[in-house]
Amino acid sequence: MTLATTYLVLSAFGLALSALTHFRVRVHSALLIPTFVAGWLRGELALQTIGIEVFVTLLFVAGGVLEFGAGRLALVLSFVSWGLLVLSHRRALQAGAELSKTLESVGLRPERSVSPLHGFPYPFSFTHPQVHTIRDIEYGPSLPGDKGGRNRLDLVLPRTARAGDRRPVLLQVHGGGWMIGDKREQGKPLMVHLASRGWVCVAINYRLSPQATMPDHIVDVKRSIAWIRRHIAEYGGDPDFVCITGGSAGGHLCALAALTANDPRFQPGFEDVDTRLDACVPFYGVFDLLDRARDRSLGDMTRAIGPRVFKGMPEDDPELWDAVSPLMRIQADAPPFFVIQGSHDSLVFAEEAVTFVAALREKSREIVLHTELAGAQHAFEVFHSPRSAHAVRAVTAFLEKVRADYEASHGLA
Repeated sequence: MTLATTYLVLSAFGLALSALTHFRVRVHSALLIPTFVAGWLRGELALQTIGIEVFVTLLFVAGGVLEFGAGRLALVLSFVSWGLLVLSHRRALQAGAELSKTLESVGLRPERSVSPLHGFPYPFSFTHPQVHTIRDIEYGPSLPGDKGGRNRLDLVLPRTARAGDRRPVLLQVHGGGWMIGDKREQGKPLMVHLASRGWVCVAINYRLSPQATMPDHIVDVKRSIAWIRRHIAEYGGDPDFVCITGGSAGGHLCALAALTANDPRFQPGFEDVDTRLDACVPFYGVFDLLDRARDRSLGDMTRAIGPRVFKGMPEDDPELWDAVSPLMRIQADAPPFFVIQGSHDSLVFAEEAVTFVAALREKSREIVLHTELAGAQHAFEVFHSPRSAHAVRAVTAFLEKVRADYEASHGLA
């Protein structure tokens, strides 16, 4: 293969990935995971991707590829690919306007001072001079199904936090299809930002399938809430004010926790602990494991998670599948919700959030906000990017409103 042909192949491949990033592709289930990977990385790291590919192109040009038709065609394809990435980046910058429109409905104006270059060149740097992390605190004993260290949590908190401060608390639940994932991998931009503003954040592990069987996962989330009630005051947190967030499977678990306060089925041995939560922010969550609204047009989740997560299919224990589907647990006393989803999510389709929000708004007496971010993929907010930063600031505005309302209602303001 000549150098020009090699460049042509790489350029065509890059264009295909850029197309998967810019356009919402739902043509076959086999493309869903490749679409996620391409759209997630290239969509949130569009400028970095362009920079790398421009550098590689210059190397090819220096090697003389433009002397050949294949090389010149490859350069055209590269320019088209970069054009799609520029459009994707511009669309990501509109996340601030999309989120502001949602929050303005309840009188909020989130901070909009996000640079178009936010996260460039360090998208995976999560340090902050006013924030520190305490790792691997056990929130309960290791239970059957724990393959090691799943009963631990990390604290992300202000360096100035002291026992008795009664700072607001956020609980972060990681995703990973109930089978993979770790507390160190997700939610960092939000937790660090909130901690810099005085919050105490708690990131947990929980038992994973196939070693664990549903409802072990939600039991562990509840166990961590029980730990917060008992111990968070020692680290400066307010045990009486706890909000929750998470993405994907973590979005499912945080919504389920928020909608099943004090359910004894999920609190074995600690039924007397108050597990009510003050607000819930699920990112791209799974809200109905049985997909009653037929929102998943290209796949049946039950075939993937039934044998591994439940050790059975819905017909084997329909009551359990209903009990752990947030859509089926909606009630009037649900806490305030802010549901965030991406229009291009290829792992959890945006329609699922629409169905859940509509049902929640019918019953809940509290605020129910929903934003569908144009062009956003699954896991868009796990590292720094302009869209991630806008989401973090919007969630901060929402949670701080909930906190202010709580303080006012309890005479603490």
